[in-house]
Amino acid sequence: MLLRGLTWLVLFQLLGTALNVLLLPMLPGPIIGLVLLFVTLLMRGEAGESLPLAASSLLRYLPLLLVPPAVGVMAYTEAILDDFWAIIGVLVVSLVVSLVFTGVLMQVLIRRQQRKAGRA
Repeated sequence: MLLRGLTWLVLFQLLGTALNVLLLPMLPGPIIGLVLLFVTLLMRGEAGESLPLAASSLLRYLPLLLVPPAVGVMAYTEAILDDFWAIIGVLVVSLVVSLVFTGVLMQVLIRRQQRKAGRA
């Protein structure tokens, strides 16, 4: 079961990477694969047993994925400090854009929920 779930995950990542190379170079391949997997699961209506098993098995090792960025920060501290204000500026702008987008989306969803409640 675990192997079947891992196979699904790897196949969708490979499909996403292929689409990235062939059609959508502006989006990362794994993200394309993740969206395709999501759409497939929506169409199927269920994930089965193998996919959640594989995902939960991989989640146990998620902290290990944070080690390389931490090493990069330590190894390239001087380069990061050279561009410190640019990095801070980008982080602030992305935070503001994310907050505005989230707020607008929340308002749209609240209005939709109120319309549904009004019709019922």
